[in-house]
Amino acid sequence: MDNLKTVSAALSRVDEFLTPGLLCVLLLSLGTPGVKAQADAPSTEISNGVVKAKLYMPNPERGYYRGSRFDWSGVIASLEYKGHNFFGVWFPHYDPKLHDAITGPVEEFRTAEGPEGGLGFSEAKPGGHFVKIGVGVLLKPDDEPYSFSRTYDIVTPGTWICRPDRDKVQFIQELKADGPYAYRYEKTVRLVGNKPQLVLEHKLTNTGKRAIETDVYDHDFYVIDGMPTGPDFVVKFPFAPKSESDFKGLATIRGNELVYLKTLEDHESAASFLKGFGPDVKDYDLRVENKKVKAGVRQIGDRPISAMNFWSIRSTVCPEAYIHIKLEPKQSMKWTIRYEFYELDK
Repeated sequence: MDNLKTVSAALSRVDEFLTPGLLCVLLLSLGTPGVKAQADAPSTEISNGVVKAKLYMPNPERGYYRGSRFDWSGVIASLEYKGHNFFGVWFPHYDPKLHDAITGPVEEFRTAEGPEGGLGFSEAKPGGHFVKIGVGVLLKPDDEPYSFSRTYDIVTPGTWICRPDRDKVQFIQELKADGPYAYRYEKTVRLVGNKPQLVLEHKLTNTGKRAIETDVYDHDFYVIDGMPTGPDFVVKFPFAPKSESDFKGLATIRGNELVYLKTLEDHESAASFLKGFGPDVKDYDLRVENKKVKAGVRQIGDRPISAMNFWSIRSTVCPEAYIHIKLEPKQSMKWTIRYEFYELDK
């Protein structure tokens, strides 16, 4: 009887996620941590006994992130391992619809057609619609070029299903658009066994009438223990990167490493697209380390890098590896990104 009361109480909280245009169904089992609201933003916590993480849940009315740039799923507010925190707030101003008011290893789908616009952006007339995977159907307000920093009105976010468990959360977004683009997007954020590892598992299925061609990248937004970006940080690559832009005396590349020459001020950024990677998947193996707090993270993808951007400001370090996706109608593609968290020996 007590178990039945527990299940009933858990299910009674599901209605807080039932909102127009979005269905966030929680499949709960006994012992599963409930989804709870903090500062009115639906969230849940997962743990494998080694790593503990807090995730925000998609919600068009009360979600922590309601912008039109990044994928709404897998927004990690914090991730703790051995007293170190690897993700958190890095931005000075918060607005749920601000394009980058978001935390964690979040992803964005950028379509070559645009440029950088969503699916169907260039052909849409003012007042027409285009699609951003992980967000939904967006309104094109005028003839201005697409801008990732602009907030576009969301016509529909599709249908979301969220399944939290003890050590993972599965997100599914179904978008059945009236136009030629439609998809099913599945993403699972999972902690691995009793290891200091996090895995993002993806599957995208084209359920529309037209081919989907896009690139997707993980912005990362690392904030290791809140340390300021500077000489204590190093970013390591399996290839010798070459910057396309000048780091303006803030950072430099030495062999396979990007190092900082000074601690960045609030108004400074060290950023550039990088070359040097090849078509082999082994080049998607990145490390960000901080020698002062003696903590690091390794990021490994199972698809070749199609482009590599690097962006950092005082509060965050972001190696952004892109992968390319091309799907004909009814085709699917899977990809995985693995994170390994560790302490430095010295």
